[in-house]
Amino acid sequence: MEQNPKTEMNEITISPSHCPKVNVDALQMEQELSFRKLVESSECPEQLKYDFNKNGELKHLDTNEPFVFNYYKNAHESNHKRYQVLGHLITQYVYELLERVCKLQKVHIPTDATEDEPRSFFFISEKALTNSSSLIVLLQDRGVFRAGQWGLKTIIHEGLDHGTQIPFIKTALQCYGGVIVLNPNDNFIDLKIEDERLSLSTKEESSTVNSSWWIPKRCSSSSEEHTIYIWDNFISKSAAKNVAFIAHGYGGLVFINLLIQRTWEVMNKVYCVALIDSMHHTLHQVKNNPQVQEWIQKHCREWVTNSKPLDRPTGSLVKVDCPTVSAGTEKYSLAPSSTLQAIFKYLKSTLKAKNTVTLSRSPIVTRSSKNKKSGNTC
Repeated sequence: MEQNPKTEMNEITISPSHCPKVNVDALQMEQELSFRKLVESSECPEQLKYDFNKNGELKHLDTNEPFVFNYYKNAHESNHKRYQVLGHLITQYVYELLERVCKLQKVHIPTDATEDEPRSFFFISEKALTNSSSLIVLLQDRGVFRAGQWGLKTIIHEGLDHGTQIPFIKTALQCYGGVIVLNPNDNFIDLKIEDERLSLSTKEESSTVNSSWWIPKRCSSSSEEHTIYIWDNFISKSAAKNVAFIAHGYGGLVFINLLIQRTWEVMNKVYCVALIDSMHHTLHQVKNNPQVQEWIQKHCREWVTNSKPLDRPTGSLVKVDCPTVSAGTEKYSLAPSSTLQAIFKYLKSTLKAKNTVTLSRSPIVTRSSKNKKSGNTC
């Protein structure tokens, strides 16, 4: 049975101004999660005496100071290795938060992979594919970070609220039907790194190129391939009638690539796209396709780092591009967290406008028309 657009909009009642924060004390008390436990299970607990405080900020256990890269004097390689270990531990911690706190499910891909085949994965909320209301898809920038993160360096220096996608996920789950968290940077497996990841050992041969053995992950060897696979096998087959993408940096380019590769499917299923400092290039990617250009102008909006107040129009140098507004910050790393409220306000108003148009096009059934159909007269 088709859902009434008015009914669906009534379900979205939570104001974006009350966006959830990452309360680490509450999370760890409720779920028995601890970043410190992960550090202590590694081979370098003394070199990484850090933990996230109640505000989600990474601080030293003894000094309460933020993370310092130069732990070893005049030893860049050792400091870099220590930083890599920290990054891996944070990635595992965020994965645990996604599964145990946000209640997302990890789905391995490709779905037909053999037991010994390298696989990637993404996260999805329960019933996201069967819920007929709305579905929010998060598409991150490119880099060493993985699913659930806007930026690893941002987590380390600014905290979980700014660097993870958790505030976006919790808002999406409260206000909409479901959420999918893509993992577009999980493209290869380095067998040597997998063996030594939790060790601070820096053997001489570790710096040689030939010591690494990179194996691409089928259907996820690039951000573009990863996104198209999940679209083809999950998003396009979902019951959701209203799909929205939130894409940061290179994720914007990846979405436009998806739009080009699956044009009619995307145009029919996606109702709006929020881009954050996107790296897409409309003229280069779309070329001479007026229908796609018109769709981008109508269904996309980009928040760009700018000195102007949040949501203030900034203008676009490309006429065929989407409208651009200020992210309310000049820091690229803080653009996602700075725009959270504005983006969900945009998603809500766009969905309301879409459903109003849908409702206005629906035939109005009156009692008299029912009587005429049944042959009855008053």
